[in-house]
Amino acid sequence: MPLGEFELIDRFFRGVALEGAGEPSAVILGIGDDAALLNIKPGQQLVISTDSLVQGTHFPDEYSPDDLAYRAVAVAVSDIAAMAGRPLAFTLALTLPEVNESWLARFAAGLTAAARDFEISLVGGDTTRGPLNIGVTVLGRIRRGQEMRRQGARPGDLLCVGGPLGDGAAGLSVVLGESLPSSLDEADRAYLVKRFWRPQAQCGLGLELARVASAGLDVSDGLLADAGHLARESAVALHIVGAALPCSPALKRWPEAQRLEWMLTGGDDYVLLFTLPPASYERLDVWRSAGWPVSVIGKAMPGEGVWLDAGKGPERFDRRAGYQHFQGTKDV
Repeated sequence: MPLGEFELIDRFFRGVALEGAGEPSAVILGIGDDAALLNIKPGQQLVISTDSLVQGTHFPDEYSPDDLAYRAVAVAVSDIAAMAGRPLAFTLALTLPEVNESWLARFAAGLTAAARDFEISLVGGDTTRGPLNIGVTVLGRIRRGQEMRRQGARPGDLLCVGGPLGDGAAGLSVVLGESLPSSLDEADRAYLVKRFWRPQAQCGLGLELARVASAGLDVSDGLLADAGHLARESAVALHIVGAALPCSPALKRWPEAQRLEWMLTGGDDYVLLFTLPPASYERLDVWRSAGWPVSVIGKAMPGEGVWLDAGKGPERFDRRAGYQHFQGTKDV
């Protein structure tokens, strides 16, 4: 007999690992009732992020269910990190074309791995029939008044990024089986595929940035696009130095022009992009000593927009960069 909705939930999405991966004191009531109850301590605020992954738009047709589940949680958690929050719990809205128990077992395994890595509990959700779609809502907590927003950067602030850029786009190229450099070995391929399917949301660094960074967000749509969001919300110009962009050894297997394109517009890196005021410059050495590969890639200046110095002086980057939904449609 085919599994019904509640049997499916009980078999694949209930259990100690998924329901108890987060802070024990945070979840009062999880899966099994009409809604979840979370405990938010005095002096804290609730921060919420929702991401939806659609096949063919956010992930390729060929995929592993466990990687897909992990990615779905990671990209939503990254938005919590971008606000300098700590993730507490998440819900899953899963739309499936059919009930495939083998697929569900692998999907649940990836979900469990993400829950453990990000220390976050599954507290509810919904399942329904239809084209494959994974919707994840993550709930986190932030100390009142310590959230990191996109507005707040000031001229003189350093522009920093929390890790290498371009790996997500290169990883997708590997996943899609596109033409690859002959020097790209198996270790490089494995690294890049993992960077695409299992990005590591920078929650620890996000917590470090609370009350220290003047503004920030995560790089999901591409460096230039996301820097544009920050520049617009903060009413400053962001000057980026191309030679300062951090690049992984694996990405260096590609020609310079391709590397630069992916680092600037590729997206899917889920590292934090933030501005640091002069009073906090000394924190850079502290973070690097703690293992966070933070790089200074530019500076906030008076003006507007994003400016790129690719070796010939700063040039205003005017065209839209990065992935945009509904681009080219007549009505939005």
